[in-house]
Amino acid sequence: MKILLLEDDKILCDSLKDFLELEGYSVDTANRGPEVFDLTFTKQYDLYILDVNVPDLNGFDVLASLKEAGDETPAIYITALTDINSISRGFEIGAEDYIKKPFDPEELIVRIKSKYRQNDMTIYYQDISYDPANKTVKKGSELISLGEVQLNIFHALISQQNKVVDSYTLMDFLEQPSANALRVNIAKLKNKLGIEIRNIRSQGYMIENL
Repeated sequence: MKILLLEDDKILCDSLKDFLELEGYSVDTANRGPEVFDLTFTKQYDLYILDVNVPDLNGFDVLASLKEAGDETPAIYITALTDINSISRGFEIGAEDYIKKPFDPEELIVRIKSKYRQNDMTIYYQDISYDPANKTVKKGSELISLGEVQLNIFHALISQQNKVVDSYTLMDFLEQPSANALRVNIAKLKNKLGIEIRNIRSQGYMIENL
């Protein structure tokens, strides 16, 4: 699961990031409201964790803007605001949960796990996300359409990042298998997704995640 954390307290932000990553989550952080838009422009997230009182644009307005743009990513607020009006506003905007500061980081983990128990099988590479269950490929927030052949080749490569997939395995996905046809489909994949696919001479191809 990829999480975007908005928190202007640097110490708390770093602490929560470390705690979440120990649980196996991938975490990007923002300290100011507008930074969220920069990050979500190029990446897709599974969950937002948002403080409210942050510089330049508060957490309420950040989430409202994202929702207006059609972003349906779930969000949890973490904030020292405890009045009922603030809590109500958070839920009205579209937040999934609301945790009052101060809180034990374990509580945040429990809330996340209880609400998002689904088995997240999404595979990530740079700004590419691939959901093997639904066979969907996204570059940032844009859905990329791949034909059956290219999708099968991509699945084989992205599922085995940093490993060479031999050419004969990949050619099995072609209607008329040949080294030239495979090269053409690899080239099309590279152009559509803007990624590097290495040709390992006399062996096969690989997607290298450095």
